[in-house]
Amino acid sequence: MLKYIIKRVLLLIPVILGTSALVFFIMALAPGDPATAILGADAEPEAIEYLREELGLNDPEIVQYGRYMWDLVHGDLGESYLTGKPVLEEYFSRFPATFKLTLWSMIVALIISIPIGVISAVKQYSLIDNVGMVAALAGLSIPNFWLGLMLIMVFSLNLGLLPSGGATAPGAVILPAITIGTGMTATITRMTRSSMLETVRQDYIRTARAKGVSRRKVITKHALRNAMIPIVTVVCMNFGYCLAGAATSEVVFSWPGIGRLTIDAINSQDRPLAIGCLIMTAIMISICNVVMDILYSVIDPRIRLSGGGKSNEKEEKRQQRSFYRP
Repeated sequence: MLKYIIKRVLLLIPVILGTSALVFFIMALAPGDPATAILGADAEPEAIEYLREELGLNDPEIVQYGRYMWDLVHGDLGESYLTGKPVLEEYFSRFPATFKLTLWSMIVALIISIPIGVISAVKQYSLIDNVGMVAALAGLSIPNFWLGLMLIMVFSLNLGLLPSGGATAPGAVILPAITIGTGMTATITRMTRSSMLETVRQDYIRTARAKGVSRRKVITKHALRNAMIPIVTVVCMNFGYCLAGAATSEVVFSWPGIGRLTIDAINSQDRPLAIGCLIMTAIMISICNVVMDILYSVIDPRIRLSGGGKSNEKEEKRQQRSFYRP
């Protein structure tokens, strides 16, 4: 286990290098000037030039990138151009809000998607199955920003039941959680149904039913657990992407999270903050992938993290020898 985790951590190095280089040079080629964005378009040319020299923006891009990477190797993601605060401080000040929104969105998605997916698989081609799949397709098709605006119009402007934005008012998390959770619900529902359909047709399910095991126990204890691997994959991937910042929903609901911070940094040409947020995004997604692999071994003991394919082949051959041994 430890060996596997160390290996995955080392794989973060090329991910960080690639992410930082890509974002740095894209922002360097983008129109606009960070010094002008900081001081304003009405600032004196001398002041803008002085700030450019102060920030090192007059140096060649490769020199700027080398200087940034040198600081990154020493654990320094730089300071924000606009606030002057360290990038990590800015990032982790917004992280609790994003984590809260991600957690509630995932709770909404799991409460709805798992039961619908299981029932749709057990009662294939029934009315529940057809309605559930149409609803899942609609959830995948509806853009988050449109759904968020519709929810604001209905529940905030017309009914006045819930706040339209922010994170401090009571119930402020409900509308953005429903908005983000709708897309995740659709994805998880379809994956749950597909995985369950494949599992319930296996021989051991028919054997369990033939031995008199109740239908409910067969579905919950045998079928669902063996169908969890693809479901865990989708859940962890969605959780990682939301944890990285659901930018569209955070902007629509004025949610003070990482996604909105990243968008604001890009719009204001705040290179250190934008690059730092995207590097931390890559790290968060990688961490979710490690957690996902660990959950694989918990759900299915046959999966071994440290061994890989060769150890699995050796184990299968050993089992075969023991089976044929008199």
